[in-house]
Amino acid sequence: MRIGIIGTENSHVDHIIEYLNVQRRAGETRVVAASGGPSERNEKLRATGQLERLVDGPTDLLGLVDAVIITDRHGGLHREHAVPFLAEGLPVFVDKPLACTEADARAIVAAAREHDAPLTSSSAVRWVPDTDALAEQAASLGAPQAVITTGPADPDSQYGGIYFYGIHAVDVALRLAPGVIGDVRVEQVADTVIATADVGGVRVVVQLVLPGPDGQVPFHGMVVGRHGLAARELTLGTSYVEPGLRAFLEMAETRRPPIDYDDLVRPMQFLDPIVEAIRQR
Repeated sequence: MRIGIIGTENSHVDHIIEYLNVQRRAGETRVVAASGGPSERNEKLRATGQLERLVDGPTDLLGLVDAVIITDRHGGLHREHAVPFLAEGLPVFVDKPLACTEADARAIVAAAREHDAPLTSSSAVRWVPDTDALAEQAASLGAPQAVITTGPADPDSQYGGIYFYGIHAVDVALRLAPGVIGDVRVEQVADTVIATADVGGVRVVVQLVLPGPDGQVPFHGMVVGRHGLAARELTLGTSYVEPGLRAFLEMAETRRPPIDYDDLVRPMQFLDPIVEAIRQR
């Protein structure tokens, strides 16, 4: 399978090319092209991964690849970059976040459904072993009562504000609390944005802490069940990109998305009210 990459400024691209092109962990599947032209960054990627070509614009990849991975750091670009490939029926992996508005997320999903094109998107934290272990522990605690996740996020990030890093804690929280999202209530305490909602009958609290000059909080998750609780730090190992990449590769082969399309939109449903609350503060 020939893969094209859009948005090479993201460090995740290095992991993807290392996995597919250098280590050849997926057989003949490899990255063959990237958009963005012959920049210094792209030339380095071409040399490392022995890419066949660099093209100027994202749609220049059409006809050259069998699937695309979109890794723009700013999620506001993802709708524009994803839809042309979905319209051709190609498998598409949109690195976090799927979009920077619920409206854009729904438009991307609508294109996937209309053209029967496999689509997936997720935070890398969703797939790390610690998150899997927390979900497994939570299943033994009785009926879930509350989910609390914590992570760093900067409301003023140049890459889509709170969406850029806030997606991590939100995606994990909503994996642990499936269901309809109620009204999202937002408050700010010191340097932390706290968002709370009832999700499928479970109280979900997401704490997004502004990074400081001395570092940032780790990702953390806690689930309170009817007769117990589970909590753990969600650690990103050196191979943290690989689980989501493997899920995409399986989807490209089977054409069965690993995450339900309605669930792809849910993080944007949660994050949009946070963005609006920050805008009004």
